[in-house]
Amino acid sequence: MASLYTRSKESTRNRKSQSDSPPASPSPTAKTLRHERLSRLESGGSNPTSSDSYGDRDRASARARREAREARLASLTSRAEEDSNRDYKKLYESALTENQKLKTKLQEAQLELADIKSKLEKMAQQKQEKTSDRSSMLEMEKRERRALERKMSEMEEEMKVLTELKSDNQRLKDENGALIRVISKLSK
Repeated sequence: MASLYTRSKESTRNRKSQSDSPPASPSPTAKTLRHERLSRLESGGSNPTSSDSYGDRDRASARARREAREARLASLTSRAEEDSNRDYKKLYESALTENQKLKTKLQEAQLELADIKSKLEKMAQQKQEKTSDRSSMLEMEKRERRALERKMSEMEEEMKVLTELKSDNQRLKDENGALIRVISKLSK
């Protein structure tokens, strides 16, 4: 009874592992295992009460299960190794292409950065020239303003002198006219 229980457990395990793994063609060991099982069932069906054949059958089925498990594991590991090798190669190739793309982007970014730096330097030079031009223009305007202010003060002084001269001239004219009258009266 115990062997029947373990067989049913094993068959559910086999079904689970078969449903989990991708469908594949049966391996030669699986075919021979099926054949052995069928032949054991046929031979065991004729004499199920014999304890000697029953024990042999248990040992044979355990050995067959072990061999099947080992074969399954071997095929899975070989498939996994092949898949991992392919995966590593694909990952390596994709990493290489990604690196190349990133390198080109980096070079483009560096060129763009150099271009922007040169433009920025040109703008800074132009700004400096403008500020130096502005400062020189401001200095020139200040000089001109000072010169104009000096001229204005000089002209104001000249205007004062002119008004004084005019007033002196007018006074002298008046005096001259008075003297002419006095002389004309004396000469009569």
